[in-house]
Amino acid sequence: MKTRIRTEAAALWQIAWPVLIGQLATVGMGVADVAMTGHFNAEELAAVSLGTSLWTIVLVTVMGIMMAVNAVVSHEVGAEQYERVPHIVRQSLWLGLGVGLIACLLLNASTLVFSHLQLQPEVQEKASRFVHIISIGMPAFAMYRALYGYTTSLNQTKPVMVMALGGLLFNVVMNWLLIYGHFGLPQLGASGCAVATGVGIWLMFGTMIWWMRRAPAYRATNPFSHVEPPHWAEIRSTLKLGLPIGVTYFAEVSAFASVGLLIARFGVIEVAANQIALNFSSLVFMVPMSLGIAMTTRVGQALGEGDELRARFVSWVGVGLSLAFSFVSATGITVFRDSIAAAYTSDPAVQKLAADLLLFAAIFQLSDAAQVTASCAIRGYKITRTPMLIHLMAFYGFALPIGCLLGLAPEWMPWRPSSPMASQGFWIGLILGLTIAGGLLLAYLQRISSIRVRMAVKSGKIAG
Repeated sequence: MKTRIRTEAAALWQIAWPVLIGQLATVGMGVADVAMTGHFNAEELAAVSLGTSLWTIVLVTVMGIMMAVNAVVSHEVGAEQYERVPHIVRQSLWLGLGVGLIACLLLNASTLVFSHLQLQPEVQEKASRFVHIISIGMPAFAMYRALYGYTTSLNQTKPVMVMALGGLLFNVVMNWLLIYGHFGLPQLGASGCAVATGVGIWLMFGTMIWWMRRAPAYRATNPFSHVEPPHWAEIRSTLKLGLPIGVTYFAEVSAFASVGLLIARFGVIEVAANQIALNFSSLVFMVPMSLGIAMTTRVGQALGEGDELRARFVSWVGVGLSLAFSFVSATGITVFRDSIAAAYTSDPAVQKLAADLLLFAAIFQLSDAAQVTASCAIRGYKITRTPMLIHLMAFYGFALPIGCLLGLAPEWMPWRPSSPMASQGFWIGLILGLTIAGGLLLAYLQRISSIRVRMAVKSGKIAG
């Protein structure tokens, strides 16, 4: 058994590590935006923090919708139905274009929320401009995620890593030029971040197409041999699978992002410190997220082959790896939280509060790792509705209501604290929501994987 576990862990890691570096590089764009504006001034940092809150909600929701491509293609690969893959990818690109355009419109419209947050006029204007500019990258991002799901399902994850690293390098260089106005360029501050990120995403998408048209690994399933019109039945099928994933991602990320919006009334120090803690937490989260993406691929391939026992085994090996990492990350965040905060900003008040919030981030590492890997394994079974309902209940039934009670202490709510706990109160609510989601998703994964094994035994596919 130990040999099997080591072998499966190695196979998962072989898929996951390039995805991890790619995910870190992608999130690193947001880290670079926050850190580089944090050393510009607190007002620009607040604008980027608020704009990023909206951008992240829409971006991650789109990413969730397009994750259906991974589940669909991996099943076809496991069943060795390679002739179906090019058609699925072409239709996924049409889906990505449509989803990306809708997301772009929604993102621009969502800036109306800033007028209801009691913001300083300068911060509101700069945050709105940031969102309007960065939204140009949304259609490219959605189509890029279609190709992302395709290549990871073929176990070709290194191109994702290379593209993301290139995008991060472009983002950092352009930030340096446009935020601070080097080499005679205009000093754009927060708007410079938006230009760099939006243009960088289009470059990543274009480079991925260029690579796939030339690399030998894609020749057997080349989706670019010709252009085909939209096939609505195929698009609807993928969208039906992807929408619940998108809603699942929306539930979690909107809960976190809403905290940034709801604490805006407490001033730029609270907003900036919250964004730093959230930004670094997102960076660490990429490890269990990457393992989860690898699990979706491995579980989907196993089920495509008709091997329910291996699918269950892959699921629990992945969950175990993720929980082991989360213990290490929780320890590291606790020990180094002051240094982490100082790396983001030179403002002493922001540093102190960010370090306090990072301690809350350390507490929820285990439950966060459990919920993301369990939900990704369940998606490998092509089940997306139940994880969606669990996330909605955990975050909107528990995390945000309790966060509002503790963070805002509104007079009309019973059992409120004597004074608002601001961001710390919201983070307590988030810890509770993640714990509930993690526990329920692990229980559901155990149930569904065991049911599938029993069905296989009953049908005679595997011995009892």
